[in-house]
Amino acid sequence: MASVGPQTTSTPAAGDAGSTTVPVRLRVNGVDQAVDLDPRTTLLDALREHLHLTGTKKGCDHGQCGACTVLLNGRRINSCLTLAVMHDGDDIVTIEGLGSPGALHPLQAAFIECDGFQCGYCTPGQICSAVGMLAEAKGDWPSHVTPDVASLRIDLTEGEIRERMSGNICRCAAYPNIIAAIRAVAEGTRR
Repeated sequence: MASVGPQTTSTPAAGDAGSTTVPVRLRVNGVDQAVDLDPRTTLLDALREHLHLTGTKKGCDHGQCGACTVLLNGRRINSCLTLAVMHDGDDIVTIEGLGSPGALHPLQAAFIECDGFQCGYCTPGQICSAVGMLAEAKGDWPSHVTPDVASLRIDLTEGEIRERMSGNICRCAAYPNIIAAIRAVAEGTRR
């Protein structure tokens, strides 16, 4: 079998430009965390690999599935698409910071009550995205399907929720139950 070309793997030696780390202070779930990171480390990898907050999932690692969604200064972002060093001092909330087993966040409780998950892999990202989405709707931010963008009140219809949550994929297709959970919280009808 012919060789395609030389196969090399190299690990940067100490002192090489590739092994430089920088100090970063991340405020995660209300706690200041000081870490030394390679400047190329994504926020997702910093959370999972350095801070051991594994609730945030690595799905596609390309910003297409939403499994890595966290809240950054109250807004939802895909943590796989941003570098941790860009968020020095920012307020980051992961699924672990939304609630606790004895005091669930209303969306966490609604997902359980409405059976808004199957395998559960996408659930942390779905819940974090829903928290951000509800804040956007409460702030009267229109979406692409909002009928009247000048309206002072956004009606969270099923279509509106689907559009706003379209960046979060559930491969198990639990969408009807996810929407039911979000609507229950939005309408204050959670059981």
